[in-house]
Amino acid sequence: MNSETKKKKKFKVPHTYVIIATIILLMAICTYIVPAGEYQRVVDEATGRTVVDPDTFTYVEQNPVKPFELFMTIPDGLVDAASIVFFIFVIGGAFEVIAATGAIESGISRIALRFRDSGKWLIPIFLVIFAVFGATIGMAEECMLFVPLGVMLARAVGYDAIVGVAMIMLGAANGFTSGALNPFTVGVAQTLAELPMFSGLWYRLIIMVVVVIATALYIMRYAAKIKANPELSVVRDLEIAERGKVLDLDNLPELTTKHKLVLATLAAGILSIVFGVFNFGWYIQEISTAFLITGIFAGFFGGMGPSKVSEHFVAGAKSVVFGALLVGVSKAILLVMQNGLILDTVVHGLAQVVGRLPSSITAVGMYFVQCLINFLIPSGSGQAAATMPIMVPLADVTGVERQVAVLAFQLGDGFSNSIIPYTASCMGSLSVANVPWEKWAKWFIKLLGIWYAIGLIFIVIAQAIGYA
Repeated sequence: MNSETKKKKKFKVPHTYVIIATIILLMAICTYIVPAGEYQRVVDEATGRTVVDPDTFTYVEQNPVKPFELFMTIPDGLVDAASIVFFIFVIGGAFEVIAATGAIESGISRIALRFRDSGKWLIPIFLVIFAVFGATIGMAEECMLFVPLGVMLARAVGYDAIVGVAMIMLGAANGFTSGALNPFTVGVAQTLAELPMFSGLWYRLIIMVVVVIATALYIMRYAAKIKANPELSVVRDLEIAERGKVLDLDNLPELTTKHKLVLATLAAGILSIVFGVFNFGWYIQEISTAFLITGIFAGFFGGMGPSKVSEHFVAGAKSVVFGALLVGVSKAILLVMQNGLILDTVVHGLAQVVGRLPSSITAVGMYFVQCLINFLIPSGSGQAAATMPIMVPLADVTGVERQVAVLAFQLGDGFSNSIIPYTASCMGSLSVANVPWEKWAKWFIKLLGIWYAIGLIFIVIAQAIGYA
């Protein structure tokens, strides 16, 4: 074959499910190699949560995951993550019903028209709004309610689905990670560390401002680039396929009485969810229920009959199958490590590494360990329960302030949640926007590096000033 006619084979990123399956298999192999070990669990009186007892780690008999058990972790993972999986289905279905009424198109198009020549300012505005939600009520999975709206708005002003997802999901992530008043991470971690609830607020607010600014600049730079040349969009294939969904601002759809009723129903549904989260501690099931009711009534007010509502709901649920199932399938990674009794061994080993570091860089070591552990335990409160009882005494021994140990946990826990393909906030948001995970990862990876660097700088400063 002539060298001129030879085509270089470009590396193709494997299918997302192949990536997850590979990780699951590697973890299963590790159960044959890594020594099995366990911490005893006790109930913490202050939080009511089951936490590890840091002084009880022991090596136990090896319990490798056998081939049939390996495959069994897939359905087990789907069952374990059922509330999140069905949450995504409900959101996808209900939103499709609302969208099919045409009300969202009519409403969003009028907002987009106002920002037609200044669309870039939508990015910091949305980031700040959702950062506040993330920092106060710990908004994470809930942000996927708003992602379809963000995508429609972003496209209407000349951007793509990546920008629409980013200005919603990453805004919530900025607030959640900086954790100014986040009850699920900082609240739990400070209670376990026996610190006053939400103490050290001023420093976390500074972190949030810096992270939001960095995120806004990153998204705005990309948005300006693709507006000038749409061919540079990371999701160009998706944008071409969904070209018919872009709003035509020169021909605004009529805003009818039915549309107004639907939009009022949507607004009432969202407000009820926010009220329920703040006042009654609503979470996945309650939010799913409230949004399902919103979708049904919106469909009726939009002129649909029961059969049409059902038809559009099923169509919407179908559109998010990929991401919804991925959340459950990915849960198998954690189940393999738990069933093989190596999760505690890994956590114990990483803690031992930190304990051997010079005291001057112990805080940095804690930060990196928490970043690594988050890929194994992506639940914020779950990671706090598993690691803070270990890190707090370690901090006391090495001269690190407990507040710094909490900071290392919250930053290490939060940043990577926006790329881990088995977190509900990430996969749910990408699913309802039809953005492939591998495309998102390619776009986001540089920003993740920036976030990690910002976190590292703030950890070093916190240790230097004795943040307590």
